[in-house]
Amino acid sequence: MLESDARGADGAARHEGVDRAGRKILVVDDEANARSALVALLEEDGYQVRSAPDGFKALGVLGSWHCDVLLTDLRMPVMDGLELIRKAKEQRPELPCIVMTAFGTVENAVEAMKLGADDYLTKPLNFDAVEMVIGRCIERMEMKRELTVLRAERDRKKQRTRLLGTSAPILEIHKLIDQVATSRATVLIGGESGTGKELVARLIHEKSSRADKPFIRLHCAALSESLLESELFGHERGSFTGATARRTGRFEDADGGTLFLDEIGEVPLSIQVKLLRFLQQREFERVGSNKTISVDVRIVAATNRDLEAEVRAGRFREDFYYRLNVINIKTPPLRARRSDVAMLVRHFVARFADENSKAITEITPETIEALEAYDWPGNVRELENIIERAVVLAEHDRIEPRHLPPSLGRASIATREDIHIPGSTLAQLERFAILKTHEATGGNTAETAHMLDVSVRKIQYKLKEYSSI
Repeated sequence: MLESDARGADGAARHEGVDRAGRKILVVDDEANARSALVALLEEDGYQVRSAPDGFKALGVLGSWHCDVLLTDLRMPVMDGLELIRKAKEQRPELPCIVMTAFGTVENAVEAMKLGADDYLTKPLNFDAVEMVIGRCIERMEMKRELTVLRAERDRKKQRTRLLGTSAPILEIHKLIDQVATSRATVLIGGESGTGKELVARLIHEKSSRADKPFIRLHCAALSESLLESELFGHERGSFTGATARRTGRFEDADGGTLFLDEIGEVPLSIQVKLLRFLQQREFERVGSNKTISVDVRIVAATNRDLEAEVRAGRFREDFYYRLNVINIKTPPLRARRSDVAMLVRHFVARFADENSKAITEITPETIEALEAYDWPGNVRELENIIERAVVLAEHDRIEPRHLPPSLGRASIATREDIHIPGSTLAQLERFAILKTHEATGGNTAETAHMLDVSVRKIQYKLKEYSSI
């Protein structure tokens, strides 16, 4: 039997997170009336449904029909639900199985879950609960499939760089990469630490005609001035103490390819002069040599500093800045692309689960919700570290909010404390969206309007309105 529920005439209370189109459910119950009522309601909800009166006949259906969820009564003649689940799991270990049981025998449902069931429902059934449990099982199944795909992709012999995300800022980055990759123009990548500037540089290289040539990376902030000069341009034997042999620099190593200069804002003024000469003339000399060397190298540089401010402060050459800044790409902070967080989380879980030999198959919705609510001052790099920690701390096959740092949970709550759904008006939601997006874009009104798909005039009007509150 099904309990009456509060969906209303139009069936509004649905489990909206599940795409029902094409989803197949096998209902197994020896009570004909209860079985037909459940089938009718599930079909009304958009599922493809078949049914069987006992476990033996259900196995016959499973042999010829690839369903997405098995929903079975616990107590049945011929073959009960426990035996059916055991045999179904032998055929398809990944098949989500849900048991239905009378309220007084919940301990039997717990036993069924120990034997392989994924969830249980108590009779009389409440259809809202049925929808929720089925939706949860399908989401878990999809997550397992996605994790499997990610592992398979990572196992490919030739792994290309991936900049994950489907948010508007990331799609814009991909568009820019495609536009500039085929040129030889110098590219300057700006953005906060941990936003993937090196990934962008690698993608530019991989999509260019230089893809089969070297991609050489140098972290400019990690070396002293003298060592940086030698690393870049090479040196001759005896040119300084410890130079016991000639050495080629990164420019020669990258000949025909791309040289990625990370943290270019940290380069001393004396080295900036030599880099400027290369950008102008495509030539240089090794330290301790008068011989001019010409190479074919494309420069891609990155910085988390405001180079225009550095120019005004006299710490960065203006002419060098303009030579670098031919093409400018700005990587967005993670707080400006929250819709990408779930995809990044699944990617990192698959990676670290493999590295730590763990079979993580589920990330709870509450965990994703907490991660999406956090502001990520350390951006993707911080997310990567937190997911590695969660994978290591996970005792079983799923990641829960308790595996996240306590500070993250507190910050997530603080971020959302003024907004309640239900409970907030549309005006409150609009104000929250505009102010948070404006903050994430660093106060850029045009970018805020673009991300929210409204006019710049409306953003300006609303910001003026909010400032007067």
